[in-house]
Amino acid sequence: MSIPHNDCVDGSLLTDELDPSLVYSTPPSVRLLSDILPEDPLLMMGAGPVPIPDAVAHANSVVINHLGSTMSTIISQVKEMARYVFQTRSEWVLGVAGPGSSAMEMAICNLVRPDTKVLCIVNGFFSARMAEMSRRLGANVVIHEVDGPHAARADEVEKEILRHKPEVITIVHGETSNTILNRELPEIARIAKQHGSLIVVDAVCTLSTTPLQMDDWHIDAVITGGQKGLSSIPGVSLIAFSDDAWARVNANASKVNTHWTLDAKLAENFWHKGGYHYTAPVSGVLALHEALRLVCKETLPLRFTRHLRSSLALQHGIEALGLTLFAPKPSRLNSVVGINMPDSVTNNQVCSHISNRYRVEISGSFGLPIVRIGQMGEQCRAHNLFRTLHAFGSTMRDLGVDVNLSAAMATLQFQMQDHSHLL
Repeated sequence: MSIPHNDCVDGSLLTDELDPSLVYSTPPSVRLLSDILPEDPLLMMGAGPVPIPDAVAHANSVVINHLGSTMSTIISQVKEMARYVFQTRSEWVLGVAGPGSSAMEMAICNLVRPDTKVLCIVNGFFSARMAEMSRRLGANVVIHEVDGPHAARADEVEKEILRHKPEVITIVHGETSNTILNRELPEIARIAKQHGSLIVVDAVCTLSTTPLQMDDWHIDAVITGGQKGLSSIPGVSLIAFSDDAWARVNANASKVNTHWTLDAKLAENFWHKGGYHYTAPVSGVLALHEALRLVCKETLPLRFTRHLRSSLALQHGIEALGLTLFAPKPSRLNSVVGINMPDSVTNNQVCSHISNRYRVEISGSFGLPIVRIGQMGEQCRAHNLFRTLHAFGSTMRDLGVDVNLSAAMATLQFQMQDHSHLL
């Protein structure tokens, strides 16, 4: 069979038939993805994303119609499983096409309008992000900044509430940027409810890794991403609104929401009415379904126990190396462990060396002289812990830091031996 002179051959036009109207007359030559990705994949032990289970990876390879009965069944199950993970009976669970920051912005842009008084409790990078989002909406933002590596105190927050009478309060449950846990969140949320304020909580790294009770703690909006505690893929997130928060969403619906994609009333069409909003990231939703299913299969009590014991074992191992942890115990987040760097090395040196030499990826920080090791989802498995601690200790030794690697590994073994069935 002959090919007409002006047809494409292997995706390229015949050289004598180039279209002069094209900005690029020939397509670019690029490397195959298989040539770019490392043959030996990195073990993802940083602050996220985290390794994903095989069931999640398989689901992420499937594409189906984003509308219709099959998708409706999947969406219904995602919402039901999410209610278990959020610990809420609220009907108003929605998915978000985007990172956890998109869910964060959906919460804020649907609850906040110009001149809304918003009290932002800031003790890290991501809590400051919620303040920035509120400012961009024209809100009247008041910052309660917590000094140093410390958690917010409920009594101090109550003073700010009494002084400023905010309509909305924002707080991060676990600040991955500096490994601080706002442990008094239940009391802060109770006080907010008592004074008539709605409270928005970022639980990206704590949901399913650390106890969080949306209904019992009187939280009005909880947001999370898929790529941390849930061990799903980046790019599909979840948000849950309380009935009080949804009433405000409805009340604000008469005003223009500047975020069309993040408009919760439009999202309701897809997530609750089986209608069209935009083409949902179906593969990501399927991946999220499987991640939630695995959380439910494990059950929250067992999952919390696994995460706590795994993180504490790692923390003891780090200290046995002769290094110190960044956050003091009363404020320490277990989902992400922050480690102080000796003066002789930088966090960039450590992260680069452990990645290149030992094929383990950990995280630096947002300006602090620390490195961070994640303890979320699949990171909290015995084989991942042993490999990571050994690689980290070896990296420190390679870089000239005096560490006791044998003591660290023995400590980790001792801490885990009675609980290996949970890890």
